[in-house]
Amino acid sequence: QVQLVESGGGLVQAGGSLRLSCAASGRTVSMYAMGWFRQAPGKEREFVATISWSGGVTYYADSVKGRFTISRVNAKNTVYLQMNSLKPEDTAVYYCAVDRDSHTIVVDTMSYDYWGQGTQVTVSS
Repeated sequence: QVQLVESGGGLVQAGGSLRLSCAASGRTVSMYAMGWFRQAPGKEREFVATISWSGGVTYYADSVKGRFTISRVNAKNTVYLQMNSLKPEDTAVYYCAVDRDSHTIVVDTMSYDYWGQGTQVTVSS
C-alpha cells in the first residue's frame, strides 16, 4: 500500500506562486512515474505534469508549460510542483498520483493506481 499526502495549497493572487508537495509513505515510490493532476468544480480531472522515476524526464500540459515545474527527491519519497505566474483558471483541487507499472512519464489518468486526497489551490484575480 502507498499513501500519498499533498500539501502546500492555499489562496494566492494572480501572478503569484505556490509550491505543492506530495509525500509518499508505506512503500517507496522512487522507482515509479509520478504525476500531478487537477480538478476544477464541474470539470473532469485533468493531467498537469508527470515525471520519470529518476526525474530526468518531465512532461507538462500545454496550459501550464513554462509556468509549472515538477521535480522529485527520491531520498525523501517526495514529489513537488512549483507553480509560478498563477492564473485564476489554475484554481482547482490538485492531486498527486503514482503509477507503479511505469518508470517513465505517464499522461493517462487511468494508468495511475494510487492517489492523494488533494489540496485546494485558489487563485484570485
